[in-house]
Amino acid sequence: MQTIQPAAIQERDATAIDAANIRKAVWAATVGTIIEWYDYALYGAASGLIINKLFFPQLSPVAGVLAAFATFAVGFFTRPLGGLIISHFGDKVGRKPALIFTVSLMGFSTVAIGLLPDYNQVGIAAPLLLMLCRLVQGFGAGAEYAGAVTLVSEYVPASRRGYYTSYLQSATIVGILIATFAFLAISTMPEPDMLSWGWRVPFLFSALLFVVALYIRNRLDETPEYVAAVERADARRRENRVPVGELLRNSPRETLLGFLAVTGHNANAYILNAFALSYMTNTLKMPRTESLMAVIAATAVGIVSTPVIGAISDRIGYAKVYLAGAVFMVLFAFPLFALLDTRNALLATVGMGLAYGLGFGGMAGAQGAFLANLFPTRYRFSGIAFARELNSLLIAGPTPFIATALVSLSDGTPRLVILYLMACCGLTAVSVWFARKRTVNTGR
Repeated sequence: MQTIQPAAIQERDATAIDAANIRKAVWAATVGTIIEWYDYALYGAASGLIINKLFFPQLSPVAGVLAAFATFAVGFFTRPLGGLIISHFGDKVGRKPALIFTVSLMGFSTVAIGLLPDYNQVGIAAPLLLMLCRLVQGFGAGAEYAGAVTLVSEYVPASRRGYYTSYLQSATIVGILIATFAFLAISTMPEPDMLSWGWRVPFLFSALLFVVALYIRNRLDETPEYVAAVERADARRRENRVPVGELLRNSPRETLLGFLAVTGHNANAYILNAFALSYMTNTLKMPRTESLMAVIAATAVGIVSTPVIGAISDRIGYAKVYLAGAVFMVLFAFPLFALLDTRNALLATVGMGLAYGLGFGGMAGAQGAFLANLFPTRYRFSGIAFARELNSLLIAGPTPFIATALVSLSDGTPRLVILYLMACCGLTAVSVWFARKRTVNTGR
């Protein structure tokens, strides 16, 4: 005889299932984002410390670092293309297969970098193979964050988007932290050992992260919001629909504002996680271990602060919090480099910790929900990918190269880098101000 459960029990069971699905979705998105930023932070750190010596030994020290950061920027050339192509299928076929594809490309290319021969072994073929790996890595990474934000924002309650999507930005810092720890470990090795085989270990470690992410994402269900949108759509229209075409026709203003809004965040993030380490070790001549420890401590602050600020953004508004983070970095750009220029490890850690905790945390904590609310479900993946990755091509990738060149142009001083950071964050503040009415949440 079939028994009918009371409504209260059915509701409780449904709530438990929803909570479990949310945790699974957040975890699946977070692990992939960790891999994305582990890969990029790993290469960013390697660019400032060893890539120049392994792949560009024929160049002067400054030219070698510039060449290494140029290969870092190369990875961003394919990010917009990867973001557009993969997000197109993510909006038409589903979030899950798109996210499995992105993490597979990133894992494969990062492990491949760890297996490459260096310049002394194969000559000019070494940097060419390195650039090829970076192009593949960038193609996959181009849709990773956009897909992760889309996945999480469509699983969680709309009123909690700020909190849950902020975990993805915390995950970016976790990736940076793991990468920095990896380089801290090999930095204790004798330099001949580090340059011969030790540098490969952190890149090969990415294979373990890739397997974990692939397993979790394979077990994930499609997002309920996406399934509902597909069911509402006419089958013929769905077959012929081009999400990016709808995006540009229906939301050109939102796309432009989203593109401009991430400018300050990208400049700040890549100055902190890629350029700062090179600046401290190569320009300021601080010990490598002290510089790495300063980065590790500062990133830990960002990991904790970002979800807290994300939860605050749910209450007071995504645009308000995003704007506050951008304005803070406009004001803090000069004090940040003044603290770094003391060459004191403790003061450098304080400066980077504040930049990560309030500048990065302010912009990152609200960014996921801010961007998700700009676009409707049917082309949200494409909208976030287009806005973020085009900006990544123009700002994020070139920033370490630009910052290094600006220091060289200003005779080893950071004054031009400070102006660059202030300009980027100022542009973000203006664009977020104009977009504020398009990202309204329940806390406003």
